[in-house]
Amino acid sequence: MKSLKLSLLAAAGALSLAGVAHADDAGRPLGLVLNAGGATDYMFRGVSQTQNEPQVFAGADVTLGKIGYAGTWWSNIDFGDSADTEYDLYFGLKPTLGPVTFDFGAIRYGYLKDHNDWSYWEAKAAGSVPVGPATVGAAFYYSPNATGPGNINSYYYELNGSVPIPDSKFSVSGAVGYQQYQGPGDYTTWNLGVGYAVTDKIGLDFRYWDTSEHDFGKIYHARFVAGIKATF
Repeated sequence: MKSLKLSLLAAAGALSLAGVAHADDAGRPLGLVLNAGGATDYMFRGVSQTQNEPQVFAGADVTLGKIGYAGTWWSNIDFGDSADTEYDLYFGLKPTLGPVTFDFGAIRYGYLKDHNDWSYWEAKAAGSVPVGPATVGAAFYYSPNATGPGNINSYYYELNGSVPIPDSKFSVSGAVGYQQYQGPGDYTTWNLGVGYAVTDKIGLDFRYWDTSEHDFGKIYHARFVAGIKATF
């Protein structure tokens, strides 16, 4: 069970405020965008990456207008082994076709003090479209070696959406996803939360997370997570 748990943990980046914010800042002109923040837990696809403990993170993005982006993102983790730090390297393009904005990219998930070599690459294809004041989207992620030395294929499918609350600094967002592996360990995950823009550079997020597989342990159980993120 430990090996199964680690294989499912070995990933990063989600819809949450503390997850991969990589492409979100890619609409700026050519330049450097920094981000930093923290959360009461590091959730990725419904699973705690810190054994239900707090997270701190920081990242840097090089943006090319609305066309493309590249960057890195770092966070503390706890998989129950020697690995203690995650670093992501990523790049992507964001073409548009009519009202649809696409996001095609790749992410390298790496881990410091990782004696089990869980590091791997994942490809991403996503799209979003405005629907009135809301934005709805879908995403697909694929990796040929999501469990490190096991070289097991993984697939993640997600539907997501967000909508601002009129005449306020609040917004509501959520997602439902399905994590599939070439073998055991598949599960469904979902989240729903409220964001608040303190300023144009500081945001708060309060989110409910859950999965369909509580038999895998407490890191898969339902929880509320609060987070803060700053960009500069």
